[in-house]
Amino acid sequence: MKTETVSTTNTKQRLIITFGIIALILAIPLVAMQFTNEVDWKLFDFIIMGTLLTLTGLAIELVTRKVKSAQWKFLICAVILFILFLIWAELAVGIFGTPFAGS
Repeated sequence: MKTETVSTTNTKQRLIITFGIIALILAIPLVAMQFTNEVDWKLFDFIIMGTLLTLTGLAIELVTRKVKSAQWKFLICAVILFILFLIWAELAVGIFGTPFAGS
């Protein structure tokens, strides 16, 4: 009889991984600012992007815990990421012309 062990991560481990990924993503513009003047983020930019990434990560974490169907998980996570990208594009270049982008 062969016994298989399944490695599962608990909620605390998944949250640590999520916040680690967020920190790595936020480190990209921080490092880029040291080498070029093309990247000019202020503290407020880091706060806003950190908030967006945190909310997105927590929403995806909630979906992966609560939704049972793999198809629904994929669809809901894709919608969450699409909304993140729309907000990011609006804040970056103002594609919709809302007051949030400074238009």
